[in-house]
Amino acid sequence: MTQMENLHRLFRYDHWANCEALASLKISEGPPPHALRLMAHIVGCEWLWLARLQEEKKAVTVWPDLSAAQCETQLVDLQRFWFYYLEGLTPAQLAQPIAYINSKGESWRNTVEDILLHVVMHSAYHRGQVALALRAAGDTPAYTDFIHAVRQGFVD
Repeated sequence: MTQMENLHRLFRYDHWANCEALASLKISEGPPPHALRLMAHIVGCEWLWLARLQEEKKAVTVWPDLSAAQCETQLVDLQRFWFYYLEGLTPAQLAQPIAYINSKGESWRNTVEDILLHVVMHSAYHRGQVALALRAAGDTPAYTDFIHAVRQGFVD
C-alpha cells in the first residue's frame, strides 16, 4: 500500500469511526451534553485543519455549538471535502510545510503529512472521551477501534 493509499484509508476509518461515535450519542436516552460538545469539537477541528491545509484564512470555530443532526450533516460534508483534498494531493506535497496560527495565537509550521496524521489522531482521542462520557452515563459507546473496522470490513 502506498503512502497516499494509506492516508485515504485512515480518513475512511476516521469518517466511519466519527459516524459510529455520533450514532452512539443519538441512540442514548440522555447523552451527556459534554459528549455532544466533544463530537462538535471533532467536526470543528476537522474543518479548521482542512482550511489550514488549503491555506484559507476563513474563521472556523474550534468548539462549535452543534446538534447531533448538525454534526451528522457536517460529517458527510467533511468526508466529501477530505476526499477531494486527498485526491488532489501528491506524495511530494506531503513534505511541504504549512504555516498557520493556532487557537492560542501562536505561529507554527508543520508538514502536510504531520497535519493529516494529527487530524485522525485528534479525532480518535476525542472519540475516546465521548465513549468514556457515554459509559459513565450508563450507555454503551460505539466500538471504534481501527482494528475492529478492518476486521469487520468497514475499512478496506
